[in-house]
Amino acid sequence: MALTEARRDSGPRSQAKGPRSIAILGSTGSVGCNTIDVVERYPNDYRVDALTAHSNVDRLIEQALRLKPRFAAIGIETLYGKLKDGLAGSGIVAAAGRAAVIEAASRPSDWVMSAIVGAAGLEPTLAAVRRGAMVGLANKETLVCAGSLMMKELGKHGAVMLPVDSEHSAIFQVFEFEKRDAIEKIILTASGGPFRTKSIAEMTAATPAQAVAHPNWSMGAKISVDSATMMNKGLELIEAHHLFQMPEPQIEILVHPQSVIHSMVAYQDGSVLAQLGTPDMRTPIAYALGWPKRIAAPSARLDFAKVATLTFEAPDPIRFPALRLAREALKAGGRAPTVLNAANEIAVAAFLSGKIGFMDIPALVETVLEAMPQAELGSIEDVITTDAEARRVAEAKAAGLHRN
Repeated sequence: MALTEARRDSGPRSQAKGPRSIAILGSTGSVGCNTIDVVERYPNDYRVDALTAHSNVDRLIEQALRLKPRFAAIGIETLYGKLKDGLAGSGIVAAAGRAAVIEAASRPSDWVMSAIVGAAGLEPTLAAVRRGAMVGLANKETLVCAGSLMMKELGKHGAVMLPVDSEHSAIFQVFEFEKRDAIEKIILTASGGPFRTKSIAEMTAATPAQAVAHPNWSMGAKISVDSATMMNKGLELIEAHHLFQMPEPQIEILVHPQSVIHSMVAYQDGSVLAQLGTPDMRTPIAYALGWPKRIAAPSARLDFAKVATLTFEAPDPIRFPALRLAREALKAGGRAPTVLNAANEIAVAAFLSGKIGFMDIPALVETVLEAMPQAELGSIEDVITTDAEARRVAEAKAAGLHRN
């Protein structure tokens, strides 16, 4: 049984009176900054206990001095001195490195925002889950890499996982868990990214600047490139499979350029329930922060007369092969989704640094999937080992593409 089903109507675990303490993992990224924006509007309801960032130490210092958490960690160890100096005299404990980020998740906060980009978010999220925390999940790679294992850990430790991705939050809000048998399918909507109407020749020649220029959402570079390849939707498909325990054939992907309908659930009586709103991450963040209640968010309100038209189209499998790769990896199971994600992270980094072309991204991912033999994942350690192996293979193949 999916954790979201088990917890759908139970509400958060009891806690002492006073503001809910929270940890924000990845506080300097887009989701992290939006989380802080919502939290600061409710000073009597939330208290920030810990903040982490990967390398943006200046922003982390600024956030920490303003929010006054007890603990702040920077992922790059060589930045420890700068963080410590920047927080000197504040009473905030400064730390650095992978273990420090995991420690931030392990601290006894009531609620954890998992917003670290990529597979780097797996271990900190797992640490929060293993202490039974309520976790707002904006790191889709956690369930892509280790979905079945993570869902078992959730059940074992009684943790609560609330989806923060706009698509999964939308599904969560209209998914009738007690009527699961009546659900025909879930429909993930996609904007189509900046290349929705471009030719393959134009996509082949695309620059990093063009790929990160998302038409609707303000996101970091990696996530923006994933949107441009539509790999983000493939990763979300795998995430949705685990969160909602839906078989792969019952998860549809539909391009919706306006990004007003964030996702839908179709029922066997012909009804389709949808969650709508402006494209603003503060809406799903506020939903997860306040759950099971709703709290006000500063998002612009939807003006239907101004929107006027909502359009839909099927994604083009030729121009966006990442969708096929994600479905194949989910059906293969075992370590295939872990390899998919690791290879994609390396491929996106190589593209952003100018080493490979845009259409080389899915090609590289497919090559790595074919090169690595299938195997089952018996533990989180297996996931970490597979991730590292896939990255080595992807880096070698990316270097070969660059030389050619």
